[in-house]
Amino acid sequence: MLEAKVKADVLKNMVNSIAVLADEAKLNVSPDGINARCVDPAHVAMVNIDLFSSAFEEYKAEECELGVDLEKLKDILRLAKGEDIVYVRHEEDKNRLIITVGNLTRRMMLVDTSGMSDPNVPSLDFEAKVVLNMNDLQQIIKAAENVSDNITFVCTPEGFEAVSKGETDTVDLKLPKELLNVHECKDKVSSMYPLEYLLNMIKAIKSDFITLHLSTNYPLKLEFDIGDGAGHGEYLLAPRIEEH
Repeated sequence: MLEAKVKADVLKNMVNSIAVLADEAKLNVSPDGINARCVDPAHVAMVNIDLFSSAFEEYKAEECELGVDLEKLKDILRLAKGEDIVYVRHEEDKNRLIITVGNLTRRMMLVDTSGMSDPNVPSLDFEAKVVLNMNDLQQIIKAAENVSDNITFVCTPEGFEAVSKGETDTVDLKLPKELLNVHECKDKVSSMYPLEYLLNMIKAIKSDFITLHLSTNYPLKLEFDIGDGAGHGEYLLAPRIEEH
């Protein structure tokens, strides 16, 4: 059971962050809020999103699983402005989700969740952590798009660097630790990641700051907030190991 009212931009943020990796998702609903965990078809990346009950204008829920078609959800949410209130209701007897924006209502059949996995979030130990301005990360990733398919993140005791090397050109971003909101790094770490995934992730994230957890040739963890503490999200992205 779920009956809730939420600002459109909060729900859009959650849905778009999941839709980067999946077309369908299982929403794990509880009295505390809604969680979704998905892995992309290639098993290169994972998303884990929590939207807390406090994120909602009104929230009443019992434990349940809702299988949703994310494209259908995005279709109706595109018609809502950021501050619009979206009414969400689970109609159990008809196995559908009802989404109302203003005077517009869409009734969506739910997707069977029996074939959907609930991936466990792996326990990973990272050697470095940096918190940087989202604009800085967006800038380097967009610049790197025209240079290469990969980007390398490097963290040293002195600061953070992102480098993308193509056949002819190179682009890099260097941030000394004084310009980072958080900088925790005792020894140099370096790891390469596929740009295609990162580009889609940063388009979905609507946060002023982003946290990167790094180790050498190790998965990347990106952490971000949804709204003003309304929720929390994280992406895990597998590294590309450089061939020598």
